[in-house]
Amino acid sequence: MRLDKYLKVSRIIKRRTVAKDACEKGIVTLNGKVAKSSSVVGIGDVMEIQFGEKKMKFEVLEIKEHVLKNDAKEMYKILE
Repeated sequence: MRLDKYLKVSRIIKRRTVAKDACEKGIVTLNGKVAKSSSVVGIGDVMEIQFGEKKMKFEVLEIKEHVLKNDAKEMYKILE
């Protein structure tokens, strides 16, 4: 699954266009490397996102095309 779509489906970022813009600005890393929005996300990957002054780290646990709001948090684990 594409990184921008994963961020939207998992509800880490609310809109896919915002996720794409975040990737273009270089504030999203995937496995320690700056990621493009078209980067492929796999189970076990670690991503970091810089939200203003706060940096958050996530591990991908599941990949699903469609998820209900209550089940979205099961797709990732917050590491920091």
